[in-house]
Amino acid sequence: MLCLIATTTLTPLPPKPLHFPPKPLNLPPKPTHRAKPMSSFPTLSASAHSGINDEPKTLIEFVGSGGVDVGDDLVILIHHLQCACKRIASIVAAPFGTGIGSVVGGGGKEIGEGRDVAKPLDIVANDVILSSLRNSGKVAVVASEEDDAPVWLTDDGPFVVVVDPLDGSRNIDASIPTGTIFGVYNRLVEADKLPREEKAFINSLQSGSRLVAAGYVLYSSATIFCVSFGAGTHAFTLDHSTGEFVLTHPSIRIPPRGQIYSVNDARYFDWPEGLRKYIDTVRQGKGKYPKKYSARYICSLVADFHRTLLYGGVAMNPRDHLRLVYEANPLSFLAEQAAGKGSDGRSRILSIQPVKLHQRLPLFLGSPDNIDELESYGDVQQKVNPGYEV
Repeated sequence: MLCLIATTTLTPLPPKPLHFPPKPLNLPPKPTHRAKPMSSFPTLSASAHSGINDEPKTLIEFVGSGGVDVGDDLVILIHHLQCACKRIASIVAAPFGTGIGSVVGGGGKEIGEGRDVAKPLDIVANDVILSSLRNSGKVAVVASEEDDAPVWLTDDGPFVVVVDPLDGSRNIDASIPTGTIFGVYNRLVEADKLPREEKAFINSLQSGSRLVAAGYVLYSSATIFCVSFGAGTHAFTLDHSTGEFVLTHPSIRIPPRGQIYSVNDARYFDWPEGLRKYIDTVRQGKGKYPKKYSARYICSLVADFHRTLLYGGVAMNPRDHLRLVYEANPLSFLAEQAAGKGSDGRSRILSIQPVKLHQRLPLFLGSPDNIDELESYGDVQQKVNPGYEV
């Protein structure tokens, strides 16, 4: 008798996105206290510098007593923020999400208070971060690039968060790196008795010099969480085998001078004379550094800044384009904590008082010698803006 064997073609299941739900934090009891601004945080512990531990320190271990002790409230906030960014990293990398970053209504357009047209992935990232910050119970108000006005979450939250949920999202379809940028302030208790809308704006428009923490998350070949609590700038890389951010770049120090400039020089003929002269000089090797500079430009702010932070040089957008509150201030804070500088071409970014939530300005970030030399040319801010479509 013949035995017939039936064959079945198996259809592979589509890959499931990775999710990293927040893990419970088992923190030792401590008295709750307000976060300290900028350099008043203690310096890193010896173990954080030495690398004598067998395993890399995780982000949450670092912000506890093992690295910089920032207090339980801020540890909980950072825990929820890192979980949100892990989820965004998963969404950005998902193959079935191709096309989700397409522009709604056309590129280069603006809505509301000078905001770019929202893309679907921008909205998803904003919702993910807002939900995580609300669940933390530690945030009074969130000011986001995606919202016309700040969102008040809770009256007793000790912190204020400003955020660009997904910078560079128009690059998603081309698999170019994107990022999240954030800054953290203490809530202004002196404004507590004001109407909710008024105190939300006042809290969100604090000067960058009052930041208690800032950071960015780079979504690229690796997912990197770079952060400062006023005691240096440190980067953590996502270990996909454990789902944890581990310390890979402690105490980053930007080189005093770099040989790379990052700018869209297709706009060269719209630049002022001072900026054209600076770029012409350094790329010919006729500046204060006697070697020819190289150009590296990704058109993704987080990616261009990350490279500049590690290798030195200057990353810039000379026109009134980048947002002071949730792009320029957080990145300038990180640059300064890494011994670099952030400037609008004339003034220190962190000394500028915001007057509008979506206020735009030129931004120059990088090595101190590069920034000083660039500013010496005087006229480096681009005032001609013909309305670029890309």
